[in-house]
Amino acid sequence: MKNENLSENKEIVNKYRQLLRVSKWSREKGDVIIIRKAFEMAMESHSQMRRKSGEPYIYHPIAVARIAAEEIGLGTTSIVCALLHDVVEDTDVTLDDIREEFGDKEANIIDGLTKISGVYDTHSPQAENFRKMLLTMANDVRVILIKLCDRLHNMRTLEHMSDKGQLKIASETNFIYAPLAHRLGLYAIKTELEDLSLKYTQPALYQDLKHQLNATKEQRNRYIRSFIKPIKVELEELGVNYEIKGRPKSIYSIYSKMISKKLEFEDVYDLFAIRVILDSEPEDEKMDCWNVYSIITGIFKPNPERLRDWISIPKSNGYESLHTTVMGPKGQWVEVQIRSKRMDAIAEKGYAAHWKYKQHKNTQESSNSLDNWLKQIREIIENQESNALDFLDEFKMNLYAKEVFAFTPKGLLKKLPKGSTSLDFAFDIHTEVGAKCLGAKVNGKLVPLSYEIQNGDQVEILTSAKQKPNKDWLSFVKTSKAKNKIKQSLKDEKRAVASIGKESLSRKMKNSGFEYTTQNLNKLVRFFDVDDELELNYKIGSGTLDKEKIKLHDILIETKSVHKPGTDRRETKTEKTNPSKELIIGDASINFDYVLAACCNPIPGDQVVGFITVGGEVKIHQTNCKNAQNLMSKYGYRIIKARWADQAISTEYFEATIEITGIDSLGLVSKVTDIISKQLKVNMKSISFESLDGTFVGKLKLNVSDKHHLEQLMSELSGIDQYIKVNRVALEHDTN
Repeated sequence: MKNENLSENKEIVNKYRQLLRVSKWSREKGDVIIIRKAFEMAMESHSQMRRKSGEPYIYHPIAVARIAAEEIGLGTTSIVCALLHDVVEDTDVTLDDIREEFGDKEANIIDGLTKISGVYDTHSPQAENFRKMLLTMANDVRVILIKLCDRLHNMRTLEHMSDKGQLKIASETNFIYAPLAHRLGLYAIKTELEDLSLKYTQPALYQDLKHQLNATKEQRNRYIRSFIKPIKVELEELGVNYEIKGRPKSIYSIYSKMISKKLEFEDVYDLFAIRVILDSEPEDEKMDCWNVYSIITGIFKPNPERLRDWISIPKSNGYESLHTTVMGPKGQWVEVQIRSKRMDAIAEKGYAAHWKYKQHKNTQESSNSLDNWLKQIREIIENQESNALDFLDEFKMNLYAKEVFAFTPKGLLKKLPKGSTSLDFAFDIHTEVGAKCLGAKVNGKLVPLSYEIQNGDQVEILTSAKQKPNKDWLSFVKTSKAKNKIKQSLKDEKRAVASIGKESLSRKMKNSGFEYTTQNLNKLVRFFDVDDELELNYKIGSGTLDKEKIKLHDILIETKSVHKPGTDRRETKTEKTNPSKELIIGDASINFDYVLAACCNPIPGDQVVGFITVGGEVKIHQTNCKNAQNLMSKYGYRIIKARWADQAISTEYFEATIEITGIDSLGLVSKVTDIISKQLKVNMKSISFESLDGTFVGKLKLNVSDKHHLEQLMSELSGIDQYIKVNRVALEHDTN
């Protein structure tokens, strides 16, 4: 035991020294003393703690601090906070202790990283904790950067967690943290988080794609060498210092393309991209990038639809690069990215790299974009009307949103999420302009408020003092700012009407001998089936509910015998029975009733997870189901382990939906139905085929015994001819 402790202490010291080495460039004189003090506090606080792997807990905060310093490029304050990010949550150290030892800035960051305790009376503790973290981030972005480092190290060591823990953390990571890394320009971290999420939510698929990538590695390398050879000759003549990299697409991006385009691995043509990085002076880099673009498109023919110029107008997260897709040797499309060393550093390290290059004009503009985004976050958070889950959905919606840019009549550039309308544009200018917006002129022509902004539009907003927001606006605005301001305006108006209703109801209750108490109001809310007291008073104030017809005595005294409006008098009870005994949920010795989710229709052989719904039943989803990942990321505490029994012999059938596409030919439908019904004896619930210009798309709902049965069927159908593609598909609706 003594030798083990000596070995661990030696390893801790070694890890600490590595941290000091990688943070050397960002430290100032005297910083080592501060970092040492934080390290010693973390060591002492976590001295009796161990991780799931059995390692000393201190390994984790040191690793998080190292990621912050080495992979993002953060400085001493962030290193200190990374070392101490768990002490307040997990030990006896308080925020006051942190404040006294290190200062207000460090205490505030660590407070933002500390989970709220005792929030299990809310709809989602995860969402509440996330909102708290973002509240602090709006004032200091280092909170979220350190959290991303923490999440990245947890994902790298996730194999030591239980299956349930892996699913919860991986789903949450893919749902919110990977998009957040993307929004902050941390592409390397975003890519690794996505790949690791896939590794734990769909392990078999991940390993299969990884194996196929490795198997084609040498073939890709030979192709890359042949592709860049003529480019190198031309670049040498141009006389610029450059570096060319060939990099494979991430496993997750290949998977996403396979799903969205319904392709097999072999059919994903852009498995890699070429990156040309130029060592240019800031004033020359834009011209150098376009010169290289000219050289490459002079050698290989470009796809005009695939030119992306993020040099002239950088993305809102600061990303600058020139992308083109060209036709390379052997008829293969190749994506080429052209950028300077400065642009490359910002693309890899995001927000933190801005400070290193902040004297440069473009980078200053990018920093302003990030500041504007943080300002938007503050506006969303400060809207106290939305609950944490609504906030999380609104926040998530804009993380991956593609952008469009448009101009005001005076030529001011505005960037908005793709799909934004002229009304979004109005609210982006100013809240009052949005609230009074009557219409818009786009490129000189009158357009409705719901008009979708296109790149390069010039938009003039028309206003009227008599105009005010209405509920219909919410159906077509895209941005969180516009939605929140409209909701706020509607609620202000609703409260004004509700106050009239409250006064009227209070007077009626008093005259009838009842007090205006929470208990009595709750009875009225339940009886009239409204959301809350505000809604009840609003209905009375607006005249939707006639207060003269409210029988207070019947409702408040004899609630049990009174029939609620709009309900059936007969009580009905639905017995839920297990659709199969092959599923093992949680502790195998406990018998759970469950239902199979209609959104993904899991069948024996699928990797599945149980989710306890608000009604108390267990709903079974496939782990790769979008709805399941959404639920796990918000309500991780309601997950329950589930798996199909290994040796189960099914006497039941399960519904699965497949899509079949290909070239239309005579007798094709007959061949399909013959294989399904006659050869494999599969029962079809429904079948539909559509033909278009020589191609067809068919959708079939089938009853199969398990995954193997379904895969056998899909394989047989694929063998009809070389152009047939068969995919299993899921429904899109949510099932909570």
